[in-house]
Amino acid sequence: MADIRGGGGGCCPPMDLMRSEPMQLIQVIVPMESAHLTVSYLGDLGLVQFKDLNSEKSPFQRTYAAQIKRCGEMARKIRFFKDQMSKAGVSPKVILGKDIDIDLDDVEVKLGELEAELVEINANNDKLQRSYNELVEYKLVLEKAGEFFASAHRSATAQQSEIESQQVCEDVLETPLLQEEKSVDPTKQVKLGFLTGLVPREKSMVFERILFRATRGNIFIRQSVIEESVVDPNSGEKAEKNVFVVFYSGERAKSKILKICEAFGANRYPFSEELGRQAQMMTEVSGRLAELKTTISAGLDHRKILLETIGDKFEQWHLKVRKEKAIYHTLNMLSLDVTKKCLVGEGWSPLFAAPEIQEALQRAAVDSNSQVGSIFQVLRTKEMPPTFFRTNKFTTAFQEIVDAYGVAKYQEANPTVFTIVTFPFLFAVMFGDWGHGICLLLATMYLILREKKLSSQKLGDIMEMAFGGRYVILMMSLFSIYTGLIYNEFFSIPYPLFAPSAYECRDASCSEATTIGLIKTRDTYPFGVDPVWHGTRSELPFLNSLKMKMSILLGVAQMNLGIIMSFVNAKFFKSAVNIWFQFVPQMIFLNCLFGYLSVLIIIKWCTGSQADLYHVMIYMFLSPMDDLGENQLFPNQKTVQLTFLFLALVSVPWMLLPKPFILKKQHEARHQGQSYAQLDETDESLQVETNGGSHGHEEFEFSEIFVHQLIHTIEFVLGAVSNTASYLRLWALSLAHSELSSVFYEKVLLMAWGFNNIFILIVGILVFIFATVGVLLVMETLSAFLHALRLHWVEYQNKFYEGDGYKFAPFTFTLVGNEDE
Repeated sequence: MADIRGGGGGCCPPMDLMRSEPMQLIQVIVPMESAHLTVSYLGDLGLVQFKDLNSEKSPFQRTYAAQIKRCGEMARKIRFFKDQMSKAGVSPKVILGKDIDIDLDDVEVKLGELEAELVEINANNDKLQRSYNELVEYKLVLEKAGEFFASAHRSATAQQSEIESQQVCEDVLETPLLQEEKSVDPTKQVKLGFLTGLVPREKSMVFERILFRATRGNIFIRQSVIEESVVDPNSGEKAEKNVFVVFYSGERAKSKILKICEAFGANRYPFSEELGRQAQMMTEVSGRLAELKTTISAGLDHRKILLETIGDKFEQWHLKVRKEKAIYHTLNMLSLDVTKKCLVGEGWSPLFAAPEIQEALQRAAVDSNSQVGSIFQVLRTKEMPPTFFRTNKFTTAFQEIVDAYGVAKYQEANPTVFTIVTFPFLFAVMFGDWGHGICLLLATMYLILREKKLSSQKLGDIMEMAFGGRYVILMMSLFSIYTGLIYNEFFSIPYPLFAPSAYECRDASCSEATTIGLIKTRDTYPFGVDPVWHGTRSELPFLNSLKMKMSILLGVAQMNLGIIMSFVNAKFFKSAVNIWFQFVPQMIFLNCLFGYLSVLIIIKWCTGSQADLYHVMIYMFLSPMDDLGENQLFPNQKTVQLTFLFLALVSVPWMLLPKPFILKKQHEARHQGQSYAQLDETDESLQVETNGGSHGHEEFEFSEIFVHQLIHTIEFVLGAVSNTASYLRLWALSLAHSELSSVFYEKVLLMAWGFNNIFILIVGILVFIFATVGVLLVMETLSAFLHALRLHWVEYQNKFYEGDGYKFAPFTFTLVGNEDE
């Protein structure tokens, strides 16, 4: 909603990012018959944050609990449809244009019918699929067990014929005796039973071992491996199985085997010894499988048609149900009037939104044919309003960076205004390389040019973060190109882009010497660092000195900006105490010490003096009366230093002591004779003031205020030193980035080039590309980003930013379709 209303056109006033929108507490009294439509129109408007007037009630005691339960049931059905469509590979139809108005009762009836039909189809399909899987297993049992019985029959026939041939050759006298022995009482022959089925392959060895032990070895088992995995009828998942045949003797053994089969999840199937019966069963199973396959295919086609029908209307139903649920949740925040004929709601809205809200209330009353219109009125309150900044797609990411630290207090100066420039600039100071900056620019231009397409897609967590901050990365890349041109580094390589170098070598060995080996032959290089510095022995001392002093200048400038912002806040809130006893002494303390150091740096650069600034600053405190000698940069420097030191020392008690006593005096004057004050407000507004501003009548705790001011003073005094030192991270990270880039170029790319081997060169180029992207463009970018973030959150914002507000969260339908349940 903020993005949509971010411009200055239309109904809204021009965007002001420095101060949050002026807010007002409004009250609406809505007749019951138009309440639903009123809340719906206000949700479309998205400019009212309702307060919960029924917070003491549980969700089940509220007026519209039944309707929310009904919407929840419809939402469950819609989630069921979504799950079924995703499994079937059916995509919901995307709605283009405006939503068609549909009746919730019709949606409820339709969802119920479709759910019942889909559940029935699924149940039938599951039943048929189970039967199909069982028949597939049965067919495998018939094949594998049939092979076993056939081979056993052939083996038995061959053995019988061999015995008969031996009997012919034996003595005739022995034959009758043996025949008599062979034809012993047939009733004493043992009848063996058998069971067939399938067992999971990973359990087959354990299954066999348990069977053997349970029956004390009185079984005979054969297993055959099935090459392809089969779908288990019970679980519906693919599994590798073995076909088994177990021969046993006696009913007790059979009962034990059946229990073990059940425990191991082995599926048993009937099998006949007769070859003819086996062939008949195989034919029946094959025929039944063909029939089931056709039936299942037809059922799946019917299911897909039904899901496609659901998909055509899915988004409409989904949006409608979510909207209705959101409306009823909001209606539950409104309180019932004593007559129970109207609802009373309170909430925050921006000042500019009052005409739009009134128009929405009138339109709802007309469209719902209500005989009574809604009442709109503004309430007086001392309660802290929410903070609402109207941003666009460019400023949103910068605002979120600031909000991550803390949401601005109502009407407090917004750091985002300056962060838009200072954040990418400080990043670029640490990341200065115009080659790397161009790489970042190309990556972010891809995100910006395809933002319409990418914004509608589901991106990963990291990609989503990069896409959300695409304009931050754009600014970071542009500033990196700028600082890279100042540092004169393109993947660590210097280029004389703007003019030839101002220096030339006196002799061939000058690159190994200090600057003594260079002679100035031309005008000073017009923009940035002269390329001749790169590669010399004096490069590191020169760049270290430059970047360290530049870091201090930038840090002092930004900290001064933070203190000036505290003055802007104090002036806006008409707090003379904060101006005279916070802003003034802080400016004096910071600039008498580190502002003075910054001036010395600039004087030293302009005059070319050899003065030691470390010595000047240290002995300004340790021995302020000593002569400066060769470290003097301007006349009367000693007097100036003594004056600055005195002012800095005076500013500390100036910050600490007066403010608590003045606040105590103001409190006493404000509440003197308060119990006899005239009550000139209406009952309504008085009630709101009492509820919202009761904390104003609490007893003034002087000791607490004094301790707070003491902590604040100590924090500022120590922070002035530590924060200035903290800005040296700009120098450290810039140096690290430059040296890493130089190492990758010289030790990877140039070394690979020196081998005069095409294979080594290709490998070297690939290593250089991966190292540049992985280390310099990803890790170094993240590192510089985090350090720039810290400088803004701690060193800059703690000078003025309280950040103890809460964000304006209006009731809106804009994001309803994208939210999770």
